[in-house]
Amino acid sequence: MRVLLTGAAGFIGTATATALLEHGADVVAVDLLLPQAHGAATRDGPPADVHVLDTREAGGWADLFAGVDVVVHLAAMVGAGATAADLPLYAGHNDLGTAAVLAAMHARGVCGFVQASSMVVYGEGRYSCPEHGERRPGPRSRADLEAGRFDAACPVCDGRMDWALVDESAPLDPRSSYAASKVAQEHYAAAWACQAPGAAVSLRYHNVYGPGMPRDTPYSGVAAMFRSSLERGEAPVVYEDGAQVRDFVHVDDVARANVAAALAVLDRPEGSHAAYNVCSGHPVTIADVARAVAAGAGSGLEPRVTGQFRVGDVRHVVASPARAREELGFTARVAPDDGLAAFATAPLRA
Repeated sequence: MRVLLTGAAGFIGTATATALLEHGADVVAVDLLLPQAHGAATRDGPPADVHVLDTREAGGWADLFAGVDVVVHLAAMVGAGATAADLPLYAGHNDLGTAAVLAAMHARGVCGFVQASSMVVYGEGRYSCPEHGERRPGPRSRADLEAGRFDAACPVCDGRMDWALVDESAPLDPRSSYAASKVAQEHYAAAWACQAPGAAVSLRYHNVYGPGMPRDTPYSGVAAMFRSSLERGEAPVVYEDGAQVRDFVHVDDVARANVAAALAVLDRPEGSHAAYNVCSGHPVTIADVARAVAAGAGSGLEPRVTGQFRVGDVRHVVASPARAREELGFTARVAPDDGLAAFATAPLRA
């Protein structure tokens, strides 16, 4: 199996390349080395065997697509977006870049596509009101957030609702520039699968963490931001009340899911597109993530819960791992309790 891997120099790409090579795949590695994701590495030059290319110009990569069976497309501008001014970056790198890669695949007859998507496509997760059953809340208002009313309310009775696992059939409801770009990527993948024709898989990663994450950047994951604070001798800063529930999945498990999807897509019928949650299956609160990283670092620092908020953030979103287990044979091996403690001393990207 010959794989063209975009975003190959990022921490997920590095782990995925290793897993593909261990599986006996031939890997062609591409990355643009965006400063937001790679920091000082952009000044140090590309890693060995990585082609520094822009996905938006993928139509010019004729030689790289030769003999490729499947593209594993990880290249993306990540994070929630520091400001609305980031919208063109997300639209350009994520959406135009994906469209250009898909068009180049079609021109070269490459028929398998695996795309890194995200749980952010769901917006708020799944909720149930004790009185009115399953309900989907709208975006939380600034007034409620400023008043410390963080939990999503039932749209019928305004009462508190309980969260539940989100499966892949949930409606897509993006609430940030990044989320909108990931939904668009999935739609491009599905459209390409029909038109090319080809077969595509979108992997909805939940909160990925592990060695090689970039430090000190709002475009990194929350676990890396907690870790960066601790390295500065500061307590991790937790927004809202810290009770937000998420799923944290280790990068090694994500790499295994990528390999499983790359193998599966080669056997899928033309015109098919499927999405899968990639998660640990162990829900955890954001405050507990901060405590686990702090404890693993031996810092003695307790997280600082500030009540601050970001408009567009969601309260709870926790994935169901069932479809990935049943159809890809993927089950995460690293539980957050173990992985987050080890992450506290793992190397970060400068």
